[in-house]
Amino acid sequence: MLRSVGQRRVGGEVVDPRVAELRCAVSRLRRELAAHRADFADREIAEGELAALDAMALAGAPEVRRLRRSLLIVAGCVGSVSALADGLAGVRRAVELFGPPPERNTTD
Repeated sequence: MLRSVGQRRVGGEVVDPRVAELRCAVSRLRRELAAHRADFADREIAEGELAALDAMALAGAPEVRRLRRSLLIVAGCVGSVSALADGLAGVRRAVELFGPPPERNTTD
């Protein structure tokens, strides 16, 4: 079986390192969010989007547009919670590994 450069074999499976990084970053932020005791209005939305990010990563090569949409939602939900800033930055860096945002079609 041919593998792409940078991929590694884990438990007999070929794993894209970008997917592994995304899953790790999402897991970290999920743990930090669970440990953060202060309540805020959009916690459930953030938890749902983090679960969606993890599911996309598990499914294989996620769609960049969907990753970025989920990242924006999570950032909007937890962006004002300074205790979660490092975890959120890690998720952002992991999403950026999948490439730049797709160009928008602009029509006048």
